Amino acid sequence: MTENIQKNESIAITLIKFCTPLILTGILQQLYNWVDAFIVGNVVGEKALAAIGSVSSINNFYIMAITGFTTGLAILIAQKFGSGETKDVSRILSTFIIILGVAFTIVAVVAFFAAGPLLQLMDTPSDIYGWAKAYLQIITIGVPFLTIYNLYAATLRAIGDSRAPFYGVLVSSAANVVMDIIFVAVLGWGVKGAAFATIIAQIAMTVFLVIYGVKTHEIVRFKLDKTVFHRDIVGKSFYFGTPPMLQSCVNSFGNMVLQGFMNGFGTATVAAVTTAYRVDCIALLPVINLGSGISTLVAQSYGAGDNKKAKKVFTTGVVIMLPVALALTFVVVLFGGKMIALFGAGPKVVEIGTNFFRSIAVFYVIYGIAMACRGYIEGLGEVMYSSIIGITALVTRIICSYALKDIFGNMVIAYAEGISWALLMTLFVTRIAVRTKNDKIKNI
Repeated sequence: MTENIQKNESIAITLIKFCTPLILTGILQQLYNWVDAFIVGNVVGEKALAAIGSVSSINNFYIMAITGFTTGLAILIAQKFGSGETKDVSRILSTFIIILGVAFTIVAVVAFFAAGPLLQLMDTPSDIYGWAKAYLQIITIGVPFLTIYNLYAATLRAIGDSRAPFYGVLVSSAANVVMDIIFVAVLGWGVKGAAFATIIAQIAMTVFLVIYGVKTHEIVRFKLDKTVFHRDIVGKSFYFGTPPMLQSCVNSFGNMVLQGFMNGFGTATVAAVTTAYRVDCIALLPVINLGSGISTLVAQSYGAGDNKKAKKVFTTGVVIMLPVALALTFVVVLFGGKMIALFGAGPKVVEIGTNFFRSIAVFYVIYGIAMACRGYIEGLGEVMYSSIIGITALVTRIICSYALKDIFGNMVIAYAEGISWALLMTLFVTRIAVRTKNDKIKNI
């Protein structure tokens, strides 16, 4: 991929081509989650919709732990790929299938039995507690499959194949829609049916991606023998993977704290904001995945020893990011409330959700700049700095949520997040400025 990056124009085209499948993948993944909420909300009712939304922060804890580690691992793999050390790609993949596969299977078992206490700790409203517990316990069964999927997806993206994860999620989304209709709408299994549909879809997605990867890319193939585990690459892999994973875990824990904080505003706010976040997650996918694309291309260029090219990737990414974030702002402000209504939400829930979008969307451009800067910094290998800054932003968000509650009411959830994005952008811009200054001093 780095061979194609020669001019700013070609960098822009490469970024767009690479990021488009990532964005489509993310959209499908979110729609995958939407289907559960959409069908349950319209078939079972608003309280069932709130029940699914109330467990999202817990479920995201497991998912973000997995994606956090594999995101860091992907940066190392991209650097190895860029430097021509292709044998290490399959060695890293096979080793961490064992390590992460075992680790997250244990996590899934513990999570199943801890579902009830976690929901009680988060002050989940009593009228949705039973549904929430059942849904959460069932979807934890899919955690080991998500682990394998994310390992393969991260590896394939790191070597330049961003289409493969899209195909996998396409298969998963189709399976999820069919299963949701059968289990929820036809058989009437309610939230349990939605949960079973989700894990079946996750299994289908994982099986497809593994088969696709093995058949399409020799670089990810390995033999299931005694040489499948490679101790020599464990240390460096953990150096890249652990900081993002810890940041993701801390963020997810923080989100659980914030979920508990939000639960205090009542079921209507829970339904409105959790549903709004489903829309918000899709709206921000172009921003998030453009940042991921910047990270991958910067890592490949940096691994190849071409720092100038890495800087061009960053500047081009920022130029693309700004109009994208601005356009998303207008879309969400104008249509966000109408999208919430699609989930079967009542007028009060729609009104709260609409106000939420108007409050948070004004920060989208700031978030876009922050993600471009983060992609550049992480692509250079500074995953530790990125993780520390991410945790700092989360702590700021939690503090602001509680401190500004009397001023903004239930909209403090949006404003606190916007403030944390502003801090994130400031600290990343500062770090880039310091690196640039140090590089100029070295070249004197």
